[in-house]
Amino acid sequence: MRIVLIISIICKIVFGVNAQILYIKDQNSGLPIESVQVSQANSKMLFMTNNHGEVDISSLDHSDDVLISKNGYNATSISWNSLEQVDYIIKLTQISINVDEITITASRWDQKRDDVPLKVISITPNDVTMMQPQTAADMLGKTGEVFIQKSQQGGGSPMIRGFATNRLLYSVDGIRMNTAIFRGGNIQNVISLDPYAIEKVEVMFGPGSTAYGSDAIGGVMRFQTLDPKLKGDKNTSISGKALTKFSSANSESTQHFDIQIAKGKWASLSSLTNFRFGDMKMGRKGPEEYLRKFYVERFDSTDHIIENQNPLVQKPSGYTQLNMMQKVKFLPSENWGITYGFHYSETSEYSRYDRLIETTSTGIPRSAVWMYGPQIWMLNQLTIDHKADNVFFENVSLKLSQQSFEESRIDRNFSGGQRFRLRTNLEKVDAYALNFDAQKSSGDHHIFYGVEYVFDKIVSEGTAKDIRNNSTISVPDRYPASDWRSFGGFIHDAWKLMEKFNLLVGIRYSNYEIKSDFTRNLSFYPFDFTTINLKKSSLTGQCGFVFSPNNTSKLSLNLSSAFRAPNVDDMGKIFDFNAGEVLVPNPNLKASMPEILM
Repeated sequence: MRIVLIISIICKIVFGVNAQILYIKDQNSGLPIESVQVSQANSKMLFMTNNHGEVDISSLDHSDDVLISKNGYNATSISWNSLEQVDYIIKLTQISINVDEITITASRWDQKRDDVPLKVISITPNDVTMMQPQTAADMLGKTGEVFIQKSQQGGGSPMIRGFATNRLLYSVDGIRMNTAIFRGGNIQNVISLDPYAIEKVEVMFGPGSTAYGSDAIGGVMRFQTLDPKLKGDKNTSISGKALTKFSSANSESTQHFDIQIAKGKWASLSSLTNFRFGDMKMGRKGPEEYLRKFYVERFDSTDHIIENQNPLVQKPSGYTQLNMMQKVKFLPSENWGITYGFHYSETSEYSRYDRLIETTSTGIPRSAVWMYGPQIWMLNQLTIDHKADNVFFENVSLKLSQQSFEESRIDRNFSGGQRFRLRTNLEKVDAYALNFDAQKSSGDHHIFYGVEYVFDKIVSEGTAKDIRNNSTISVPDRYPASDWRSFGGFIHDAWKLMEKFNLLVGIRYSNYEIKSDFTRNLSFYPFDFTTINLKKSSLTGQCGFVFSPNNTSKLSLNLSSAFRAPNVDDMGKIFDFNAGEVLVPNPNLKASMPEILM
């Protein structure tokens, strides 16, 4: 026993005395600083602090000063005698670094914002922290640059310069979110995104069809979600954040949690957010026609009009939502990177408030039930990035993705012949995409090019039942069973003509096809055709210049054409507006090509 004690004391003396730990902290916050470089002028050895701000400097030369540096902080040099006087604790002061802001929206690759001839605004995690939005739609609206239309709490349809819905393009981590059933009416797909799992949002004002294809007429909203950060050494790094908040206006309760684990060439990021919204309470100064003076409940096999004790409370308007995200990144070498991303979002059912407050000429409600079913979105994405210096590219990115969308509408009249018919229109879309993007610099030219293939499969089902006896009632589907395909290729050249003058030119060719089968609806609408097969193409271009006379001024002009290819909602939707009025399919549609936009 005595021998073991002696050995342990000797080991402690040998190894413990020789270890000298240096602690590096932030001057203002007092928190440890990770990845600070510690070296000496006459030595090739370089050490870095761990996630606790610690580094072992016992192997350094005690006769030479210690150099301490990190981007964003003032570098310092200190002698060993001075280190002893401060107990080996160094505090670094942050500095302001002026860098050119980078945007990737215009060309799908990094570009300096001042080189882009279009207006682009950004939303960062710090902005989200200040905004504290309830949904991603609210996040866009709080910029003051994007108008948001909301018919109910579970909604939010962006509008940019008068363009909305299927004339704006949504991009998530470089993947097209627009589907073949994006309609001209307001759409709520943006709320499927989690504002607290966002790395950056870029909103481009103006046409972006050259880089993004169909629908990018009024602008592009590009959402970059949180990305795993690699540590680069064998130590395991764990970080994350948690958030919880409450709002009294609608009894909002939101909880968010994300955690990141990194070690060597691997990194993982997990995110989970739960939203719960109660009935919205409107302000006392709002329009009287928005008041909820009554609502409908059914009991004793009868619809009853119930007086709302507080007309300011929009009953029912509450709903819940769950968002999950998982990403894994692997760097097998310095020139290769592989990232897998999984996103999932699901809402509960939520009522469409504007329809529930509509009344007939006699003052009774038009609808006993009008709600959206659960809105479900799932994305699986595999991204392979490669860096190389050859004649074709310097950077290349291949993205393979699969998305699933589900949405439904559920309605029943309060009176009339259909007051016992509870109808459900369910739509499902499986979207597959391949994106290949490359970038090459040559002298004053920066070339961006790529190809995109998209395939959407649409399944639509209309069902109904008699609420008195649950018997089945036949109703038509909203859409025909359809396949929608699109293939396009583009090339951009960002040309630095002179020191302060940049030119951006680009061209894109797109080909699209729609196949629809109306067999299920022929018993309701006896068309003289069963199927539709539409094949068309479109050519778009862009030319813009930027003149920057100094660091604070910028003059730009952009001339661009844009297009929106017909989709299944345009060509195949069958919709009964009123008695005797039916919207029927149009098999002869072509791409909408607005005049050149500036």
